[in-house]
Amino acid sequence: MKAGKTSRIVILLAATLLSGAALAADYTNSIGMEFKNIPAGSFYMGSCKLSEADKEANKKRRFLGLPPKKAACPSGAASDDDASDDETPQHKVTITRPFQIGVYEVTVGQFKKFILEAGRDDLLTDDFSKVNSHGDDAAVSYVSWNDAQAFIRWLNEKEGCNCYRLPTEAEWEYAARAGTTTRYAWGDSAGRAGEYAWYDKNAYDVGRKYAHAVGRKKPNPWGLYDMHGNVWEWVQDGYDWNYYRHSPAKDPKGPDSGRARVNRGGSWVNTARDLRSAYRNLNLPGDRYGTLGFRLVRQPE
Repeated sequence: MKAGKTSRIVILLAATLLSGAALAADYTNSIGMEFKNIPAGSFYMGSCKLSEADKEANKKRRFLGLPPKKAACPSGAASDDDASDDETPQHKVTITRPFQIGVYEVTVGQFKKFILEAGRDDLLTDDFSKVNSHGDDAAVSYVSWNDAQAFIRWLNEKEGCNCYRLPTEAEWEYAARAGTTTRYAWGDSAGRAGEYAWYDKNAYDVGRKYAHAVGRKKPNPWGLYDMHGNVWEWVQDGYDWNYYRHSPAKDPKGPDSGRARVNRGGSWVNTARDLRSAYRNLNLPGDRYGTLGFRLVRQPE
């Protein structure tokens, strides 16, 4: 065998092994939840977009055959016409401490263990049972922010630690972007959404109106599944549409006041626009819908 061919085979084998290692869990807890190590680091949070005045100016520039004016994005990414005002301005955020985040969204089977062991039969309403009737491997839904907090208290007590919590909004976006600056972790095109996400085109629009089994789509570059689509994921932060204009540069934790809580990532009913890494959604902490679930962070003590 020629040396060049041998080298190519070695490189391919090494790439395969590294790919497998990248998707392996770094920690698995007592109820089978898998977590990935996420390093401390910095990223650009949010989106940037043209002002309405610049959009109007571009209409005239196009008529005159001139190149359109582009928004100056700190990350170097393209401006996003789908961006909402609450995603702006794009700003640099530093996560100062490493953390672990769930490889998958919390599943029906894992939530059932909580209901059984914590004696929370009150959660077994007809609506909850109906929307969560698609297998124990499906992402649990019809879960409020308050319900997620109760699950966390139970899990911390069960494991004898104070290490489980919801991610902050900044941690969630940092993990979802996984080193990317594009609209989605796979790039800017919505055309590839079906490879990575359960959303309206391959779920709601074709009659599959429910949360799907986790881990059936492609992961993001850090080995995390369903960060786009399947169910909206609660984060710890309260919601303030203007928060990015005065958010701390290090470890932002959301506003100190406000009734609503943020959830991220889009769901099986949403369009590709809502799956974008920067998109922000909100609900009241007691809201329960068939599109609302969660994913946990584990902070090793």
